[in-house]
Amino acid sequence: AFTKTTGVSPRVVSYYSGWSEPFQAGFAADAVRHGALPLVQVDPTNVSLAAIAAGQYDDYLRSYADAVRSFGHKIVLGFGHEMNGNWYSWGYKHTPAAVFVAAWRHVVDVFRQQGVHNVIWMWTVNVIHPGSGEIRNGEIPSPARWWPGSSYVTWVGIDGYYYKPSWTFAPLFGPTIKIVHALSRMPIPILISETGAPAADQPAKIADLFAGIRAYGLLGLVWFDVNGTEDWDLSTPAAIAAFRRGADAVSDPPP
Repeated sequence: AFTKTTGVSPRVVSYYSGWSEPFQAGFAADAVRHGALPLVQVDPTNVSLAAIAAGQYDDYLRSYADAVRSFGHKIVLGFGHEMNGNWYSWGYKHTPAAVFVAAWRHVVDVFRQQGVHNVIWMWTVNVIHPGSGEIRNGEIPSPARWWPGSSYVTWVGIDGYYYKPSWTFAPLFGPTIKIVHALSRMPIPILISETGAPAADQPAKIADLFAGIRAYGLLGLVWFDVNGTEDWDLSTPAAIAAFRRGADAVSDPPP
């Protein structure tokens, strides 16, 4: 499990859940006790999304949905994050986008059939990139083909990292934000759902992040403390101070 903090209020505490794992009600309850909103990314690693869409995993989904309904408090729930990247089994070049869309809609439909009304559905994409080699994993295309429709999404999450000192918010996140706005019939809340920067760049990048969030009217950000083997924890007084200043200036998210 990964714990992260965000600039939105209430804070978000999140973890990544493997397919077939039950809902961690204890974790979620602890988050709520500390004034945080639980965020869970359920990842169907090496699971057939066609089988999910066809209902072959409905027993698991109904069980998970019942546990979330019984929990009672709001949670943010995602499924198959960063599907427009090529590094996960459910993503680009591994699973057809239409199959992903069918699976996403089926998951949401099962929850609705179970009477679950306390889920904020967050569709999470990676920042786009044309494949010039400046970002890891080469080409990262527009997420438009994976869009399940406005009636199936409550929030959009966008993941992107400051891998280079020269990168700034507008060119890193702006093109993807523009695409997301075009996909939804109505304005949709957007959260920078994973981000981070190397320790040496953190004060400047954190200031840039929060300035971008205010400029684009986003919910906030989730800082990823560890990116692979790289420790990007907020470890210096300057970085912590920059994060506090930025967080204080971000508005509350919608209920």
